[in-house]
Amino acid sequence: MTPHNRAEAGAFAPVVLAPGDPQRAKFVSEQYLADARLVTDVRGMPGYTGSYKGRPVSVMATGMGEGSIGIYSYELYAFYGVQAIIRIGTSGGLRKELHVGDLVGAMSASTDGGYARQYGLDGSFSPCADYQMLSMAMDAARKLGYPMVAGQVFSSEYFSQYNARGPESWKDWARVGALVQDMETYALYCNAAFLGRRALSILTMTDNVATGESFKDEERMEGNRRMIEVALEVAHDLF
Repeated sequence: MTPHNRAEAGAFAPVVLAPGDPQRAKFVSEQYLADARLVTDVRGMPGYTGSYKGRPVSVMATGMGEGSIGIYSYELYAFYGVQAIIRIGTSGGLRKELHVGDLVGAMSASTDGGYARQYGLDGSFSPCADYQMLSMAMDAARKLGYPMVAGQVFSSEYFSQYNARGPESWKDWARVGALVQDMETYALYCNAAFLGRRALSILTMTDNVATGESFKDEERMEGNRRMIEVALEVAHDLF
């Protein structure tokens, strides 16, 4: 056990799906996993292990922000033997060509935060996805008929609407190629790189600041099914 996870050794599958929202973790366990059981719920962050098409798969909530996913993903990798984490999160679109419900595979992640400073590197660290996992996700989305693009994600420590620089600060990141903004991918990719594990972030574009298009509140949980199904196909076939 760890300070943030009460699961016993061996309780997690080699691949863990990682939504930020605890309710999304519960949704995945109930809607997609056979024989799912709760293995941890410290601080209201539930983790479940079950099976998908006969293969063991886990899902665990990580909360919001680099600090939160940094803790949970580090413990899963370092103390529970997890080999790969697939983030299944929501994101804000920064490009007009993205539509609500489109999927984004994070090839790389930029940040305005300081998560990588702990490594003492003489330069800027730019972590990226596991290529095989990203390729598998793109293939799965294509087979399922779901729109998905791959590119740079901007992981911010600040919720865009509360950024003191103003509501249009996102334009600077869009100009250098960021497709969407989330708050967690960068830290996940850092932990995977540092610990020699694998990671992929698959994001649903739920609100586009460039167009004003967004999911309605009642559409948000169901609107994540495409992302969940693609992630589960990757988890099933990875090992």
